Amino acid sequence: MNGAEAFIETLADCGVDTCFANPGTSEMQLVAAVDRSPRMRAVLGLFEGVVTGAADGYGRMADKPAITLLHLGPGLGNGLANLHNARRAGSPVINMVGDHATYHRHYDAPLTSDVTGVAAPMSDSVRISRSERDLAQAGAEAFSVAQSYPGKIATVIVPADHAWSEGACVVAPLPVAPAARAPQEAIDTAAAALRDGEGPKVLFLGGRALREDALRQAGRVAAATGARLICETFAARHQRGVGRVTVERLPYFGEQAEACLAEFKTMVFVGCEPPVSFFAYPGKPSWLSPPGARIVRLASMREDARAALEGLATALNAPAQPALVQESAIVEAAPGKLNSGNLGAIFAELLPEGAIVADEGATQGGAAYGMSVGSKPHDWLQLTGGSIGSGLPLAVGAAVACPDRKVIALHGDGGAMYTNQALWTMARERLDVTTIILNNGSYAILNIELARVGAQNPGPKALSMLSLRDPAINWTQMGEAMGVPSVRVETAEEFRAALTDALAQKGPRLIEAML
Repeated sequence: MNGAEAFIETLADCGVDTCFANPGTSEMQLVAAVDRSPRMRAVLGLFEGVVTGAADGYGRMADKPAITLLHLGPGLGNGLANLHNARRAGSPVINMVGDHATYHRHYDAPLTSDVTGVAAPMSDSVRISRSERDLAQAGAEAFSVAQSYPGKIATVIVPADHAWSEGACVVAPLPVAPAARAPQEAIDTAAAALRDGEGPKVLFLGGRALREDALRQAGRVAAATGARLICETFAARHQRGVGRVTVERLPYFGEQAEACLAEFKTMVFVGCEPPVSFFAYPGKPSWLSPPGARIVRLASMREDARAALEGLATALNAPAQPALVQESAIVEAAPGKLNSGNLGAIFAELLPEGAIVADEGATQGGAAYGMSVGSKPHDWLQLTGGSIGSGLPLAVGAAVACPDRKVIALHGDGGAMYTNQALWTMARERLDVTTIILNNGSYAILNIELARVGAQNPGPKALSMLSLRDPAINWTQMGEAMGVPSVRVETAEEFRAALTDALAQKGPRLIEAML
């Protein structure tokens, strides 16, 4: 057995069953090892950002890592943006990065690079195999790291000669450390703050605190204390809809977020840190919590959120039934020309039970999020790290992880151009993804930001850098070229018909919504 075979079989024994790949020459032994493993599915992405973003989406939904297979330092570099998003999401991912054979590196061939240096900023651990026999051990260690709560990025660098050399053997899976628990002192402090502290009070949620079971405990706390429930602006996986405890989302823009939080005297955080402004702006604050408010950290992102909230509810002698359980709430869509409002209303009405929404809708997608709070139960995945081009790959990974659930990618036209190759993977793998491209021909958020940073009277050169209309991008033609049946819609009636049809079909579909 060569090193590559031992590595792949070790990971398969750990429970890893999916490899998102964009390999090159140095990875051919790894490709062959994946091919020979009946337990490992191989999914090809035509750009490394699709590969890493798909691994992120898979990890968020499967709660276990997939492997990415990437070509040396430059290939890994192409995938770093979505690894940044994955790391911010707390997603479990194992990167398998090929490198030159150890005896070849000193020749400084064209693709030679500092792979460790490329990997380090977006990885929680980086491991270079030391031999063909060590490679499987590196895989077992990578799984143990990646699977640690709530998930980490583990990168293994594989010299080609370690992959092809014989004499390796499979290594037994290593134990995964149990999730860290918030100390009882933190629970008691949070309980006292919510029970006896100054009001108004808020329980601020992020990370795994937005899963259904954790939200139920948060709802019990709200029932006992009257605290409001607010969540981070961009959530890795928010389980929402009818029958689930509902949470307000913190607004994106700093001044709106600051106003949202201004009244609170006591703030308890679970699964996240106190919010800060996404960017710095002249004359505007970076820290968004009210001056003088009492800040209490119940549990960090790396501590078990559900256990912390359950402990808090117990300490408060909270009722068994939570407050803020969401009821059905559907808004009627206005007819006529399509806009974000009637699109959001139709989206919320038709959203099927158990759907997974990969949301990078940006300026035009906010209405769909807000209006779907009272839709059938669903999962909502967001752009956790702010590096655009995540939504389509997230949808790929979610569909691979959950083949029996409908996945909807809600995506702005500008951000979708970063990883449009994901459409090809959807077609190739026959993934059940409905993609809705919100086409307004603009990086609209940047038009807003141009004014917010104080740039006055922007000229034609500045405005041209934010426009996508010259030439206009035709997403219907692009989807068809990638093998995805596609349709363009301009009215609410056309959008309703197109979405109804797409949701009734099994397999990829694309709707280009002209806004």
